[in-house]
Amino acid sequence: MGVRTGKPRGRPKGARNIRTREREAAAERAAAAIEAVIPGAFDGDAHAFLMAVYKDPAVDLDKRLDAAKASIRFEKPALSTVDANLGADTGLNVFIKRYSGS
Repeated sequence: MGVRTGKPRGRPKGARNIRTREREAAAERAAAAIEAVIPGAFDGDAHAFLMAVYKDPAVDLDKRLDAAKASIRFEKPALSTVDANLGADTGLNVFIKRYSGS
């Protein structure tokens, strides 16, 4: 552990990383630029903001990909599981009986 000197080391608790601050500043600049063109574009609509970011070719590709990954679940819902109904009248049940020897 080392000797405690009473002097804090490293980044203070709660302080943001420099990359986080840069990303937040870039997001604010993008939102301000879009808001200047379309007033009221992001009134509480995070998905609209993400769409604007990933469709903007002026934004870095990494940031565009992050925005696309974050918004994909809102645009295309994930596939849901489906229960298989193996009643007597299904073709799968007949196939299983025929080839299992039952």
